[in-house]
This record gives sequence, structure tokens and C-alpha cells, in this order.
Amino acid sequence: MPSAAYSLIRQAILDKDIVTAMYDGHLREMRPHTLGYKHGQEHALFYQFGGTSRSGLAPAGSAQNWRCVFVGRLTQVAVRKGPWQSAGNHSRPQTCVDEIDVEVSY
Repeated sequence: MPSAAYSLIRQAILDKDIVTAMYDGHLREMRPHTLGYKHGQEHALFYQFGGTSRSGLAPAGSAQNWRCVFVGRLTQVAVRKGPWQSAGNHSRPQTCVDEIDVEVSY
């Protein structure tokens, strides 16, 4: 059975919504792109466009803002509407999620 955070992220992908959450002590604003499992654990590929992270954020649209996230380490997960944000290299094959449940459609 998927976690509550997984279910929120899944619906956010389908609706193309923004996800905000705490991850490793950082508040992050992200666009979810891919959700599923890696090695049996819930994983998601996000494009982070706001908030903070240990590695910092590059300018908007940068390929350096992709984040592979363990869903189980997200807290205070919330979903909201907002403009679409991503990087131009989304078509590049991802390795964050082995068993894809849902991906954003363009």
C-alpha cells in the first residue's frame, strides 16, 4: 500500500501541480515528473525550482535542479497549483525510478 506522501505526489503528477515538502531539513518547492519504486522503495524524480537544498539551486531551467528523492524521507508534503517548471533535458533517460508507476505527460 502506497504511503500518504506517495499518493499526494501521484495525484500532483496527474494534475501537474507543485509539491512542497521538507527533505533532509530543507523546505523544497518541486515539480514531480516520475514516481514509482527503486529497489522496492518509493522514489520520485522532481524538478526543484524553489526553497533550499544541501547542494543549492542553479538558475531556473538548469539541468542541475533535478532531484531524485526517497519519498519516505519527505515530511510536511503539500500540493498546490502553479506555473509549470522543468528543465529542457527531461527527455534524457532517468535512473531514479526503476519501476515507473506514473510520469508527467506533455
